[in-house]
Amino acid sequence: MSGPQCCSNPPTLNPSSGSGHVEKLCGFNSYVTGSPDSKLAILLVHDAFGYEAPKARKLADKIAAAGFIVVLPDFFNGDPFDGNLASLPVWIKAHGVDKTIEDAKPVIEALKNKGVSAIGAVGFCWGGKGVVELAKYDFIQAAVLCHPSFVTVDDIKAVKVPISVLGAEIDQLSPPEVVKQFEEVLSAKPEIKSHVKIFPKVVHGWTLRYNDEDEAAVKAAEEAHQDLLGWFLSHVR
Repeated sequence: MSGPQCCSNPPTLNPSSGSGHVEKLCGFNSYVTGSPDSKLAILLVHDAFGYEAPKARKLADKIAAAGFIVVLPDFFNGDPFDGNLASLPVWIKAHGVDKTIEDAKPVIEALKNKGVSAIGAVGFCWGGKGVVELAKYDFIQAAVLCHPSFVTVDDIKAVKVPISVLGAEIDQLSPPEVVKQFEEVLSAKPEIKSHVKIFPKVVHGWTLRYNDEDEAAVKAAEEAHQDLLGWFLSHVR
């Protein structure tokens, strides 16, 4: 996750954004939205800017409107990336992507204890690595990766649940040639349902950090949101 691409168009964080509420879940402040009675849940794993990003919460609300309970935990414990590129290497060291799977497991268990019967997970940029780790086991029923960072071909080889990968044409972190390798690996595993799509003319981070004034960017983000929602409606039941 090096270079300016990971951090372009940073959000203005707003702790009160979204139509859901914040509650403590397994020690993490978590944005929770959707019907508490739903038996279907989606875990949303944020990018480097964390869980107070208004567009992440807006997307959580959109997924919730389709009948899911959506949980967006603050896996950074109040310390999201502040957009200062000079401090990025230090920040990444302090917020290892490997920790996400350990942090996510108890959240998933807590949802199951509340009566949830099927869970999907979507990860953005930084969050993509944690979600692909979850997809290697039976913790979740389906996964979506949006412009992931740090995800390798070996990770994709180990995936055991239906997975959708949404990539950007202009992406130094998961360039199209790498996303195409993911597609080749998944095509060779017909027993795992998969969907891989590269969105033209968009940059890394486009699904959560699009510019509201840019009609094409908004349209591309909305298309990605519909794709990920469609994936969950098909595979999280």
